[in-house]
Amino acid sequence: MSKLSKPTLLWLQSITCNGNTHSFFSHPDFVALMQKFEIIHHPILNTKYTLEDVVKGNLACDVLVLEGAFKKNGMKKMNKEIYTVAKNYAKKAKHIITAGSCATFGGMFRQYDTQSIGGFCFDDEVPNEIYKLFKKKLISIPGCPAHPRWIGSVLSMILTHRQIPLDELNRPLEIYGYNAHVGCSRSEYYEWKIDASKYGHKEGCLFYEHGCQAPFTHANCNKILWNEVSSKTRVGTPCFGCTEPTFPKKNLWHTTTLMGMPANMPIGIPKRAYLTIAGIAKSFTIKRLNEPIIKYKK
Repeated sequence: MSKLSKPTLLWLQSITCNGNTHSFFSHPDFVALMQKFEIIHHPILNTKYTLEDVVKGNLACDVLVLEGAFKKNGMKKMNKEIYTVAKNYAKKAKHIITAGSCATFGGMFRQYDTQSIGGFCFDDEVPNEIYKLFKKKLISIPGCPAHPRWIGSVLSMILTHRQIPLDELNRPLEIYGYNAHVGCSRSEYYEWKIDASKYGHKEGCLFYEHGCQAPFTHANCNKILWNEVSSKTRVGTPCFGCTEPTFPKKNLWHTTTLMGMPANMPIGIPKRAYLTIAGIAKSFTIKRLNEPIIKYKK
């Protein structure tokens, strides 16, 4: 770390909707956590240095947080190529955090121009030309937006010098070692292959017909929940798979099927085993699971 009593943190934005910033602001311990850092610059917070100071490239930076997709050339702030500015501070930083799917993989903005727009170190799931230079200090936190606790927990682990085990896309396994289906309140419907008849209802699984990506998506959303109370699947909306490098290419709201079964298998499940179990489950009718949880009076 630097000679300052607190580690220095620089939050730098490129092509972004500000979603990860606003998500992180909702962290219940946001103020207490940020007080443990010397915040050099944040585009929304009232910080010590301006963006004009930042782009000169002379500031100390222990932790670099990047938000937004990067255009390899032509994207300027204060007449400086923001990609060049980011690379300059990445060389200085002890830790580089890509906050959100855009900074990590390119996300939504990459769909506009796949030739020149991408993540900082990945274009979709493919490492780019600077990945090898920064891979040992890169921590990917994809999500659209990233959950506030994902960003908060990584910053806390950095503060306490904890080891952060990562997967092949540099995502923390503590967060992305699960799939989003884990903890889903609809898991019993999933096991018995009972699909939801409508969106927004409490009953039924959203995987078999409605395009839910939770079984393919690395995230712990249904374990920690959003706003500590809910998630997409809990309110009857399919998971969109926003932590994956394939987001947002997939056809939302639709499950591709072969012979009445999903064409893609859940993470790590052999196709033969899945089809065998699914066939057995579909041969039974579970009366309780085919009835509404709450029967409202008309």
